Amino acid sequence: MTSWLQTAGGGGWRDWLEAGLSLLYPENCQHCARESATAAQGYIGEECRRQVRWIRPPFCERCGLPFAGDITVRFECANCRELDLQFAWARSAVSAQGMILEVVHRYKYGRALWFEPFLAGLLTAAARPTLQEEPWDALVPVPLHPVRLREREFNQAERLARRLGEAAGLPVQSRWLQRIARTHTQTQLSRADRIDNVRRAFQVPERIDLSGARIVLVDDVLTTGATTSACATALRKAGADRVSVWTVARGLW
Repeated sequence: MTSWLQTAGGGGWRDWLEAGLSLLYPENCQHCARESATAAQGYIGEECRRQVRWIRPPFCERCGLPFAGDITVRFECANCRELDLQFAWARSAVSAQGMILEVVHRYKYGRALWFEPFLAGLLTAAARPTLQEEPWDALVPVPLHPVRLREREFNQAERLARRLGEAAGLPVQSRWLQRIARTHTQTQLSRADRIDNVRRAFQVPERIDLSGARIVLVDDVLTTGATTSACATALRKAGADRVSVWTVARGLW
């Protein structure tokens, strides 16, 4: 059995987004098409960036769902009190609404990879300081089923995790977790159906021993936490000591 310590070096990766973008796309904002924006900015201009709603306290201590108003005590939202979530906590950089929701959808489903520096920048800005507060062994992206990966041609969670890993100095282990069931997309499902849809969708390969590992799952959007909780269940069964979650955006269901 391979220990997680033995696989911590991970494999290399090559970013095939950067080269030639300035030749293919004009340097203007790909959201509003009115202001200038460069490839390094992910083709999102300054005015559009002002629409971003960063998630700040107060929020649910477990899933990171933001709340309006002043709350002076630690609390968990009703969703978390009703669910047996298997991760220690989940945090997101920004709210998944308006411009952010459109950009995530175009990036994820429309292969709009030029948005990646923008989305990864949001994730890195929010997550890196928090990740430095605790010792972590690796980032693990939420995996796609092989069939969906072939259809989409990339896993957005893995690409975002690579960017965060470079910024935070953490290895990315994309082989520690597999999606073994081709589930329906979660977008249109109820909370109960989301949980059932992914209940047995993930596993850790038998050769990998994660005993004592401290892992941060990475994904693009968190809504109810059903998918990341199912991932955390598989990782903990393989011996992980602690599993937490970071995503770019938080759905406000």
